[in-house]
Amino acid sequence: MEGMVVTVSSEEEQRIQNPPERRLVGERAGLRLILPRRKESGIGDVITDPQSSRLIAGVEIEPMVQWPDDRGCFAELFRFGAPGITRDYLTEAGGQIQISFTVSYPGEIKAIHYHFEQTDLWAPLAGMLQVFLCDLRAESETFGYLNTLFIGSQRQWKVRIPPGVAHGYKVVGTESAHLLYATNHFYDSNDEGRIAFDDPDLNYEWGQRPR
Repeated sequence: MEGMVVTVSSEEEQRIQNPPERRLVGERAGLRLILPRRKESGIGDVITDPQSSRLIAGVEIEPMVQWPDDRGCFAELFRFGAPGITRDYLTEAGGQIQISFTVSYPGEIKAIHYHFEQTDLWAPLAGMLQVFLCDLRAESETFGYLNTLFIGSQRQWKVRIPPGVAHGYKVVGTESAHLLYATNHFYDSNDEGRIAFDDPDLNYEWGQRPR
């Protein structure tokens, strides 16, 4: 409107000129977690190789080995304390291990969670998952990386998810998904944080799209 002058404080002026690019999630246990702002929607880097250079630092993938014969099939899931993704899952000196199991129906989205101390080991046993991973660790060399993994009956990978990496999944396909997972702590609601699956800063595309 003519004759109207709008003024803002210097702090507000700086905020307008330099909009914040990141949002603090929290600080605890030596981790500072920040939510990156993604301007374009998408699913980030689709990981198809366990040794991919685009894999978030600290995330580890171990293909599941099965031994089929005329009687059926056998597979080992986790050898706690052995070299590999279970190397530090030990119960000595008060260590804790919890093994859990969940069934999710087709199209179900369970996301987004993060932890400051807990490490997750995931082993999908049936169905297919579209797994979301995002590095929230401010000091990480892969801060802000967004990974998508399609794992389950058609890609039998076990996945290690370290503290500070936000995670979640959507069940894709027509079958329910069965996920077994082990954590290196008993469940502690104080260590679990949540972010909305459709958070506008993460801008993750959960739906199907023509391509």
